[in-house]
Amino acid sequence: MRNEEWNAIIHCDSSYDGQFFYAVRTTGIVCRPSCQSKSPKRDHVIVFRTMDAAVGAGFRACKRCRPDQARWPAEELVHQTQTYMKDHRSEPLTLGRIAEALHISPYHLHRVFKRVTGLTPMAYLVKHRLTVAQQLLTDTELTMTDVGATVGFTSSAHFSTVFRKEFGQSPTAYRRQRQVSDADVAQGGGRITNGA
Repeated sequence: MRNEEWNAIIHCDSSYDGQFFYAVRTTGIVCRPSCQSKSPKRDHVIVFRTMDAAVGAGFRACKRCRPDQARWPAEELVHQTQTYMKDHRSEPLTLGRIAEALHISPYHLHRVFKRVTGLTPMAYLVKHRLTVAQQLLTDTELTMTDVGATVGFTSSAHFSTVFRKEFGQSPTAYRRQRQVSDADVAQGGGRITNGA
């Protein structure tokens, strides 16, 4: 296995899908390079040029990435776009930059993505950033500025405005509400009631 292939596997690089498949000796499963499963140990991996070759060697298809099923071109484009946006969410992304990275025209990317998902690529990116922000607000002590920067907002004011528009409250209020809710759960979990 070449270093290029190993890097594609550990980085779940969808641009290598279809160029090769990898199987893991210890599990008996074959995957696409983009599979989001836990990275295997390098010395357990065997690379195949075709899915048929992997199956012929006794491996079975992963149920997560479905290497035995062809993706429709539109679905594959959406998958690659989503993966790229997730991997680069902290960067200043534009439709043009995403399209350039995927070697496709911005117009075509916008049209296909919206047809398949119901959202424009940029609306999807904002929703993804906000979902990650919610997790960071709940699970970390990062400042609002750091949370906003981590998920790709250029300023804390912009982050706060977009967050408030989506959830009806500021990031600070959201964090406070989650902390109160978690504290109530913790207190309630330790309470003993007598069923009388």
